[in-house]
Amino acid sequence: MKECLNSTRKKGQLKCSFCGKTQDQVRKLVAGPGVYICDECIELCTEIVEEELGTEEEVEFKDVPKPHEIREILDEYVIGQDNAKKNP
Repeated sequence: MKECLNSTRKKGQLKCSFCGKTQDQVRKLVAGPGVYICDECIELCTEIVEEELGTEEEVEFKDVPKPHEIREILDEYVIGQDNAKKNP
Protein backbone atom coordinates (compact mmCIF):
# COMPACT_ATOMS: atom_id res chain seq x y z
CA MET A 1 0.00 0.00 0.00
CA LYS A 2 2.78 2.42 0.91
CA GLU A 3 4.61 1.67 -2.35
CA CYS A 4 1.43 2.39 -4.31
CA LEU A 5 1.00 5.77 -2.64
CA ASN A 6 4.64 6.67 -3.18
CA SER A 7 4.52 5.78 -6.88
CA THR A 8 1.29 7.75 -7.24
CA ARG A 9 2.84 10.82 -5.62
CA LYS A 10 5.92 10.60 -7.87
CA LYS A 11 3.70 10.84 -10.94
CA GLY A 12 1.99 13.88 -9.41
CA GLN A 13 -1.40 12.20 -9.64
CA LEU A 14 -3.14 11.44 -6.37
CA LYS A 15 -5.75 8.65 -6.24
CA CYS A 16 -8.57 7.69 -3.91
CA SER A 17 -7.38 4.75 -1.82
CA PHE A 18 -10.85 3.18 -1.99
CA CYS A 19 -12.09 3.48 -5.59
CA GLY A 20 -8.83 4.34 -7.37
CA LYS A 21 -10.14 7.44 -9.14
CA THR A 22 -7.59 10.18 -9.69
CA GLN A 23 -7.92 13.69 -8.30
CA ASP A 24 -8.94 14.85 -11.78
CA GLN A 25 -11.87 12.41 -11.85
CA VAL A 26 -13.49 13.59 -8.60
CA ARG A 27 -14.60 16.91 -7.12
CA LYS A 28 -12.62 16.62 -3.87
CA LEU A 29 -9.85 14.36 -2.59
CA VAL A 30 -9.29 14.38 1.17
CA ALA A 31 -5.87 13.35 2.49
CA GLY A 32 -5.37 11.28 5.61
CA PRO A 33 -2.22 9.76 7.09
CA GLY A 34 -1.00 7.79 4.08
CA VAL A 35 -4.42 7.50 2.40
CA TYR A 36 -6.81 9.54 0.27
CA ILE A 37 -10.59 9.38 -0.02
CA CYS A 38 -12.75 11.10 -2.63
CA ASP A 39 -16.05 12.90 -2.12
CA GLU A 40 -17.93 10.06 -3.86
CA CYS A 41 -16.58 7.42 -1.46
CA ILE A 42 -17.31 9.70 1.51
CA GLU A 43 -20.91 10.04 0.32
CA LEU A 44 -21.24 6.27 -0.13
CA CYS A 45 -19.78 5.62 3.34
CA THR A 46 -22.18 8.15 4.86
CA GLU A 47 -25.15 6.41 3.24
CA ILE A 48 -23.98 3.01 4.50
CA VAL A 49 -23.49 4.26 8.07
CA GLU A 50 -26.86 6.05 8.11
CA GLU A 51 -28.60 2.95 6.79
CA GLU A 52 -26.94 0.61 9.28
CA LEU A 53 -27.28 2.87 12.31
CA GLY A 54 -30.56 4.46 11.37
CA THR A 55 -29.10 7.89 12.01
CA GLU A 56 -31.06 9.61 9.28
CA GLU A 57 -32.62 12.69 10.74
CA GLU A 58 -36.35 12.54 11.26
CA VAL A 59 -38.21 15.79 10.86
CA GLU A 60 -41.03 16.37 13.31
CA PHE A 61 -43.77 18.88 12.61
CA LYS A 62 -45.30 19.31 16.05
CA ASP A 63 -46.10 23.00 16.09
CA VAL A 64 -46.86 23.84 12.47
CA PRO A 65 -49.34 26.71 12.43
CA LYS A 66 -52.65 26.31 10.64
CA PRO A 67 -53.18 28.37 7.48
CA HIS A 68 -55.47 30.88 9.22
CA GLU A 69 -52.81 31.36 11.93
CA ILE A 70 -50.19 32.05 9.28
CA ARG A 71 -52.57 34.56 7.67
CA GLU A 72 -53.03 36.34 11.02
CA ILE A 73 -49.27 36.63 11.47
CA LEU A 74 -48.83 37.94 7.92
CA ASP A 75 -51.60 40.49 8.49
CA GLU A 76 -49.55 41.93 11.36
CA TYR A 77 -46.51 42.55 9.15
CA VAL A 78 -47.69 42.74 5.54
CA ILE A 79 -50.05 45.49 4.47
CA GLY A 80 -52.27 44.55 1.55
CA GLN A 81 -51.02 41.90 -0.88
CA ASP A 82 -54.03 39.71 -0.10
CA ASN A 83 -53.34 37.46 -3.11
CA ALA A 84 -49.94 36.56 -1.66
CA LYS A 85 -51.51 35.64 1.69
CA LYS A 86 -54.26 33.37 0.28
CA ASN A 87 -54.29 29.66 1.02
CA PRO A 88 -53.45 27.62 -2.09
